[in-house]
Amino acid sequence: MKSIKLNFQIDFILAAIAALSAFLNTFNIWNDTTANSYYTAAVTSMLQSFHNFFYGTLDPGGYVTVDKPPVAFWIQTAFAYIFGVHGWSVILPQALAAVGSVLLIYFLVKPTFGKTAARLASLIMACSPVAVAVSRTNNIDGLLVFALLIATWMLLKGIRNQKLPWLLGAFALIGVAFNIKMLQAYMVLPAFYLVCILAFKCGWKKKLVTLAAATVILLGVSLSWAIIVDTTPQENRPYIGGSKTNSVLELALGYNGIQRLEGMRAGGPGPGANRNSQQIQRDEYRSDLWQMPQNANNNSNDNSNRLFMQPGGDNPTSRQLAPPGGNSMPEGFKPDSNNRPGDMPGGGGGPQGRGGGGMFGTGQAGPLRLFQSELSGQISWLLPFVAFACIGLLAELRRRKPLTAKQNETLFWLAWLLPVMAFFSVAGFFHQYYLIMLAPPIAVLAGAGWVELWKQYSEQDGWRKWLLTAGFIAALAFELYVLQPYLKQIGTGWSIGIGAAGIAFLLILLLARKKQKLAFTAAVAGMLVLLVAPLFWSATPILYGDNSMLPQAGPSQQRIGQRQGAGDGRNSGINTKLVNYLTKNNTGETCLFATTDASTAEAYIIQTGKAVIPMGGFSGSDPVFTVEKLKQAVADKKVKYFLISSGSGFDGRGGGSSEVLDWIRKNSTEVPEEEWQPAASDGSGLMGMRNGMALYKINQ
Repeated sequence: MKSIKLNFQIDFILAAIAALSAFLNTFNIWNDTTANSYYTAAVTSMLQSFHNFFYGTLDPGGYVTVDKPPVAFWIQTAFAYIFGVHGWSVILPQALAAVGSVLLIYFLVKPTFGKTAARLASLIMACSPVAVAVSRTNNIDGLLVFALLIATWMLLKGIRNQKLPWLLGAFALIGVAFNIKMLQAYMVLPAFYLVCILAFKCGWKKKLVTLAAATVILLGVSLSWAIIVDTTPQENRPYIGGSKTNSVLELALGYNGIQRLEGMRAGGPGPGANRNSQQIQRDEYRSDLWQMPQNANNNSNDNSNRLFMQPGGDNPTSRQLAPPGGNSMPEGFKPDSNNRPGDMPGGGGGPQGRGGGGMFGTGQAGPLRLFQSELSGQISWLLPFVAFACIGLLAELRRRKPLTAKQNETLFWLAWLLPVMAFFSVAGFFHQYYLIMLAPPIAVLAGAGWVELWKQYSEQDGWRKWLLTAGFIAALAFELYVLQPYLKQIGTGWSIGIGAAGIAFLLILLLARKKQKLAFTAAVAGMLVLLVAPLFWSATPILYGDNSMLPQAGPSQQRIGQRQGAGDGRNSGINTKLVNYLTKNNTGETCLFATTDASTAEAYIIQTGKAVIPMGGFSGSDPVFTVEKLKQAVADKKVKYFLISSGSGFDGRGGGSSEVLDWIRKNSTEVPEEEWQPAASDGSGLMGMRNGMALYKINQ
């Protein structure tokens, strides 16, 4: 037999980039005990039965799902099954997906744009701050981007080889991505349809039939789980968390769809128009949405800094937000005109007062939103360079027909970038970590564009030879602008060093144009200088601690970590005296207790593994229970104890409806506090402890 030689060479530069990505995304994740406890509670519940696993239920009793489809949580549950339920075990899939995305960028770029462009693009992807921040948590956006990049690989393989099955498979995989985070996956569809139209070589009739078939496959895969769930009798499945009509399709189009564009507001068109004012307030005041970043040791069990509505009274607008056990706002917290959190330390309103911040620190809507301080440090560092890179990549677009592979793929990434930029420029409701959707096209266009601009600089005459230096100057100036508000925190050395190095390499590039090796070295070094600040931003979750609830990067994490790291260390997350009391007095009920929303139930589910019912789902506004359904649950010995507000009327976490709470209070006896509450000195900030909650026992 003839020996078979494998033609395989290791790209050591790529290996180093992958190692950098692995370090940024995995270092110290083992210190995070529960990560985003909302999702970790769901994984804990999904491990307990196939019913819970299939539906992605939040609670072990299987009463309500999380407000997302289950595919990402199936993956997290598989890791938790192998390694156990830990913060690091549910984070690990996203961290590995981040490294996989860096490698995919390389293999997507190399065939068309070359090895240098591929290396640079993968390095830029590895140094994308918001991508690192979110991938160090169990939030699912990193897995979404990884799935979309696999779909892109399939699409481009189909285009390059003119193979229809690969193209159809790409659309099928977008359908899988839909079942990770619903309509956010569809942001890439303009790019996919455009490249099929431009680069799939066949007649228009066959092309239209192909696109129609791809769309049918896309919708079929996308809606497969939703159709199964929505056609299952409601009494045989959990309530769909986040929906108002107990429907996956309504969840996709409403809470995870139109409302993201319009914002979570009452009175506007679409699904939000039918929600009453109490539901709106409950969703907007959901305590976890304003959870402060974890302490410097990444211990996510510390609930002492969550913000709660203070109980009492029926007018939601009269409430003041305060940490449990306290009466004042955290330092640096500035509510907006509607008494919602506006400028929050660590990302709520931008550094040193630049910009208004909006409800979640996402700046003011408009064409320059991504360049405002609230968002620019997360993802926008190289956008000025990308603008010049696209001009260079498409400079001969009008002259050549048919389009070259480089032009087709440039248009593909541009068609990914621009619609996503447009969405985040006008959207009314999103979090900073959603900006990870911009990381792949920025990385590819910057990496491929740099190679093209260098070629034009070294070979061309006329205006195109100045695109490289113009793009470099624009990006350098913008980076210094982004750094400026943080100089008191990080020191002026960063700005001076980056500025001086950038100017030095720029001068060498300009003066040594005829000396190719020296000019090339200066051009490479200049690009690396532009990555220094994004790399530092990417490292801040390691330096200052992760924020598993609202991931973000940047030096503003530092003061949060310092404040929380100096705290009292109350981080058990649950009232053990309450658990002991409920366990001792259980008379066969399957659920430990029921409460109003997920923020109270999460820690008990994770740490005890026992069934705790969040009657209002994530925010407290989901109508999981009606009075009749609750009566039946009590009669069937599902639940006997209820941990709810001690007052009457709206408390910000209403368990879905005030009628349910009223029925509980009228048909229960309040358990004396001394039987289940620890002394105030034992720690009054934990869930179910000294935060206006009362324990009720159903009268039997």
